[in-house]
Amino acid sequence: MRKRLFLLQLLLTAVTFSFAQNSYELYPSNWWVGMKYNKIQLMIRGNDVGKHSDFSIRYPGVTLTKVNRFSNRNYVILDITIAPVAKPGTIGIRSKNAAGKQSNFEFDLVPRRKGNGTAYANGATSSDLMYLIMPDRFSNGDPSNDRVPGMLDQTLRRDTVFNRHGGDLKGIQNHLDYFTDLGVTALWLNPIIENDMPERTEHGYAFTNHYKVDRRLGGNEAYRNLINAAHAKGIKIIQDAVYNHVGIEHILFKDQPDSTWFHRWPKFTQTNYKDQALFDPYAAAIDKKIMSDGWFVPSMPDWDQSNPFVQNFLIQHAIWTVEQFGIDGWRIDTYAYNDLVFMNKCNKALYDEYPRISIFGETWVHGVPNQSFFCENKYNIPYKSNLQATTDFQLLFYGIQPACNDKFGWTDGVNKLYTTAAQDYVYKDPMRQVIFLDNHDLPRFYSVVGEDTSKYKMAFAWMLTFRGIPQMYYGNEILMTGFTSPNDGYVRQDFPGGWEGDKDNKFTAAGRTEKENKIFNYIKRLANFRKTSSAIKTGKLMQFLPADGVYVYFRYDAKQTVMCVMNTNAEPKTIDLTRFTERIKGFSSAVDVAAGVEFKLEKELQLMPVSNLVLELK
Repeated sequence: MRKRLFLLQLLLTAVTFSFAQNSYELYPSNWWVGMKYNKIQLMIRGNDVGKHSDFSIRYPGVTLTKVNRFSNRNYVILDITIAPVAKPGTIGIRSKNAAGKQSNFEFDLVPRRKGNGTAYANGATSSDLMYLIMPDRFSNGDPSNDRVPGMLDQTLRRDTVFNRHGGDLKGIQNHLDYFTDLGVTALWLNPIIENDMPERTEHGYAFTNHYKVDRRLGGNEAYRNLINAAHAKGIKIIQDAVYNHVGIEHILFKDQPDSTWFHRWPKFTQTNYKDQALFDPYAAAIDKKIMSDGWFVPSMPDWDQSNPFVQNFLIQHAIWTVEQFGIDGWRIDTYAYNDLVFMNKCNKALYDEYPRISIFGETWVHGVPNQSFFCENKYNIPYKSNLQATTDFQLLFYGIQPACNDKFGWTDGVNKLYTTAAQDYVYKDPMRQVIFLDNHDLPRFYSVVGEDTSKYKMAFAWMLTFRGIPQMYYGNEILMTGFTSPNDGYVRQDFPGGWEGDKDNKFTAAGRTEKENKIFNYIKRLANFRKTSSAIKTGKLMQFLPADGVYVYFRYDAKQTVMCVMNTNAEPKTIDLTRFTERIKGFSSAVDVAAGVEFKLEKELQLMPVSNLVLELK
């Protein structure tokens, strides 16, 4: 007798039916009426389901157009069309097993989330400040899910950076007021999808079941609760998507439909990590193939995204996730290693369904031409990406890092920041670029600048006032330190106060040191200023040639002008303001945003060593 194992509220992600000793899973678990993407491929996985015959659907407005079978008889994929006239309900799917007995499957067709894409999928924009969190290392809100029976990784050791620490989605939800106070308007979470791997599962980048939020983070219901609570406070959620690969324990790798779903080599072949091969007019075909089709590491099988079934599986999961949970945008991991033609197709499917969604890709490459190749640009070249933006590694590596750490010169120091920004002409919309100082793969910026708070404040002032979408990394505001050598776990330490019994609670002013509070309050003042600053959120950028280690740029619109003055020198400087008449004409005073002090604009301006003045002109 059939036993229904899922809740109507869709708390689970794969629909499972049991017939005697047989179990069947349906992916996706449901779909919606009124979607533009109305031709779906429903995967049924179970013992010998591929041997079933006479598949049929009798439901008004829903048509079964094709039955796809594979060499692995544990799979069948049904091509289903859902007409605009179809109504919500449970679709009955019938078939006959090898013994001629009838089998029945149920697939829910449900109403769309309230708002039909207008109350969610709003995307991160230049008006936002994103806060990146590794859930396992931020806060443990529900100790009951620290270990989940049956999962491969049962480690829970906070005294090592290699194992799980127990942070979860409830822990993040518990601190939504903290983010609001700090000035954060969007949360980007490292992957929350199930990673049932034997080790190093804290980072989340090796999916093992696309339709399950990791139960050690709280599962689907905890994710839904977090997003609803965040939206209620005006905070957006950006989900970390991984299209390029999966974990080796993924159900579709361990039990593959056929041999065409993953890239195969005579022996293990790792990607060459050479993005240049993809746009080099002189590139060898083998170099391109290894770049795109090589595996990241032996434990992460590489999808063959030229396979139409793989394409549909990944696209459907992307749409399903946005609609199911109401997320606002995607950050796409390892973007350059995907099949780029497929990525355009996947991005378009999301844009068509959710016109305001934001999508940006990780492109850890070197050079503005390299980076801009992977997003919307102004090049007249055969491949044209429709990705809105990338994570701007160029403004980090060839901009703010040398501005803070290198001596000023004709092409050195802050001149590198100016020069890199000057190349924005290649982007269709540079305001969508995501700028940052560090993340979960990089040394923490406070360590990069030698724990110099003056340099740190200068860099943060730049990030919070420059063009693009600023992204800070959890713990930036309390001066967390760490290098990726000898292990990246050292930049993924726990946020102090996120666990019961922690010696210090850095979520409160009382738990922070005087130095930490000064940095926290500095970031808070600038972050909350930009919330209401039309010039910074959506205005234009004008930069002046750096002179003698001083860099001046303006953010402005018809309502407001903000002048930013970066002195990268170790000594005070005095600058002549008449040079900037083009932008300051008509203004007689300025408010130092960080200090909250208004003063009269004179002919000259005195600058403190290693500083960045943010001035609202009056």
